[in-house]
Amino acid sequence: MKKYEILIVDDTPALAAMMGQLLEEEGYRVKTASSAREGMSLIDKGEPDLIMMDIKMADMSGLDALYEIKKKDPRLCVIMMTAYGTTQTAIEAMKRGAYDYVTKPFKIEELKVLIKKALEAGRLMRESVSYRVKKHKPSEGVCIIGNSPLMQEIYKTIGKVAESSATVLIRGESGTGKELVARAIYQNSLRKDSTFLAVNCAAIPESLLESELFGHEKGSFTGAISKRIGKFQQCDGGTIFLDEIGDMSLATQTKILRVLQEHTFEPVGSEKTIKVDVRVIASTNKDLWRAIGSKEFREDLYYRLKVVTIYMPPLRQRRQDIPLLVDYFVKKFNAEFTKNVKKVSPELMSRLENYDWPGNVRELENAVQTAVVMSKTDVLLLDNFPLFSSPMQYLKQEAQKQISDYDKMFRDIIEPILKNSKADSKSDLYKAIMKDTEKILIKMALDENNKSQSKAAKILDISRNTLRKRMKEYGL
Repeated sequence: MKKYEILIVDDTPALAAMMGQLLEEEGYRVKTASSAREGMSLIDKGEPDLIMMDIKMADMSGLDALYEIKKKDPRLCVIMMTAYGTTQTAIEAMKRGAYDYVTKPFKIEELKVLIKKALEAGRLMRESVSYRVKKHKPSEGVCIIGNSPLMQEIYKTIGKVAESSATVLIRGESGTGKELVARAIYQNSLRKDSTFLAVNCAAIPESLLESELFGHEKGSFTGAISKRIGKFQQCDGGTIFLDEIGDMSLATQTKILRVLQEHTFEPVGSEKTIKVDVRVIASTNKDLWRAIGSKEFREDLYYRLKVVTIYMPPLRQRRQDIPLLVDYFVKKFNAEFTKNVKKVSPELMSRLENYDWPGNVRELENAVQTAVVMSKTDVLLLDNFPLFSSPMQYLKQEAQKQISDYDKMFRDIIEPILKNSKADSKSDLYKAIMKDTEKILIKMALDENNKSQSKAAKILDISRNTLRKRMKEYGL
């Protein structure tokens, strides 16, 4: 595993030594500099993964040093340190490209979290994403793996859209590689030397997401002890990746729509309008049409996002890529764990190719990692995969095969309806079928759970408010 290097630039030797010891205990390699100019010299000799730099120093201010660093490499993440966190100086640091700033004295746990986020942001910008369509030694960085027709179309689309500033919506189930596609677009774009920030909209509490994206004024809500710059302003001139945008509230969706339409927004608690030039790439594992129908996603935002749509297929729809993926992951984990696995048994490969992989590429990667670690020989065998050694997994696989039979049965029911329908339009027919189907599903879920709305909502994967609205609409 890569050991990250952090450069601490501070003209207070005791503080630099204390921070250095703290970070080394966390497993980082640390270099220190007692002045901005010394720090710049160390950067020229070998670029670190992250810089932590004081704002006020004798020879050269941290702000001036930040300006010079960003001229050399806009993607290098810098966390500024200051004892004056509420002043305009800290805000100016963010405007000049700092990843974030911390105030002295530090809260150790918060500092650790911030460092991890900054290192991850730097990795996403700097770790190369390439395509792999045949077997060879793993390259530096990460690869989008696949030679199937579906993957070939994705490569073509990335090539066509990358150099434009068009908004891109990446659809697909969890674990299909949506983030890798977003990074490939960024790295092949005209903005590849500018900031790229990824925001997981599902991982941030809704009460904080708007502030995270657009920033806030001091005192605008409980806990807003100082002014903050949001991700959109940090990304000015660059690219922002909104991961799982389908989990965003309607209020935040409205502000995203305005950014896409007018390139402006107001921070939380502010009346000042900020103008930005940011390319938006979004992803979702949700059915946004269904969310639009239930009034949980704005239709106008959907059309703004899908200027270009890329669909990442689940692994079960591109089984021919599984041997290539397995080969890639075996080589990757051989290197990581100093193993010497050379091949996969034919019996195991057959099982790998015929399994449906509900967790997609991510599940396959984790399974191969476990197998390589546990393997005692240079051949991976069926026994190395707990996935296939459990009777329950066999039953689950058989159940998944039955689902395919259900798909055919459902198609047989729907086809006569389509052929004999007198609906005025396909849109009307679609809505009618979906409503009838939804009504039946809701009634069955309620009947099976003794009319318990909470249990029915959980089974249907909808909120209780949505369930109540549907019950009222369908007279249930």
